[in-house]
Amino acid sequence: MEVGIVARKGNHRAASLAADVRDVVRERGVSVWLDEVTAEYLDAGPGRGVDALADCDLAVAVGGDGTFLFAARNADGTPILGVNLGEVGFLNAVPPDDAESVVLAEVDRFRNGGMNVRETPRLAASADGWDSLPAANEIVVSGERRGHGGGIDYELRVDGSLYSGGHADGVLVATPTGSTAYNLSEVGPLVHPDVSALVVNEMCAEEGMPPLTVDVDATVSVAVTSAEATVVVSDGRNPHELSGPVEVTIERTTTPMRIAGPAADFFEALGKLS
Repeated sequence: MEVGIVARKGNHRAASLAADVRDVVRERGVSVWLDEVTAEYLDAGPGRGVDALADCDLAVAVGGDGTFLFAARNADGTPILGVNLGEVGFLNAVPPDDAESVVLAEVDRFRNGGMNVRETPRLAASADGWDSLPAANEIVVSGERRGHGGGIDYELRVDGSLYSGGHADGVLVATPTGSTAYNLSEVGPLVHPDVSALVVNEMCAEEGMPPLTVDVDATVSVAVTSAEATVVVSDGRNPHELSGPVEVTIERTTTPMRIAGPAADFFEALGKLS
């Protein structure tokens, strides 16, 4: 078995906790390493690049939900166990005091035939032969800028049927995981993680429809009819510019995000939003 550990960059508590977890896992005779940034921060010898998480049996992310998503972008299906720093997150469910025991429990489960793992969908966008990086939270199709004089003219379809269109700052498609992130700031609905659905949310539409929940396997297409540049963003990162007019298709990817360990209490985590 091999375990890779990633800590929140520049956070001493996260780095120290990551080192403690590394030490107890190593005592079990398991191959374990820290990411190179954390290893350098602790002067703990050579670390490894986060892309090596894809070759691990378990990834441990220590920090906030952002650290978890950072690990997920590199894990490529490797189960990820999230350790928070005292504040309950939607993805990082394990409190710091329980980090060592929970990680060791998953190590033991692996040795005995299987870890406690659940899957959540990821999304990807495609257009004109280009494919986005997978997104655990949301894909956004927008203009180069928001507000007056910006945005896109578009037609929005779900499984080929026209749902809405007109002019808006953009269109956001979110997973249940992402419903509590950017989608919520755009007045989209919360989706319980046990619900297999996607959220389709027009952003500041001039004459749009309400946010819509659709089946997780639905195909959402945004046909940008204006000639202005269109920007597609995955989880707030790696913006990709396309020349309009263009049709962007958003669908679930085949490799889900895999989460190890105990699940967060969804309603307790919601308390941090109030």
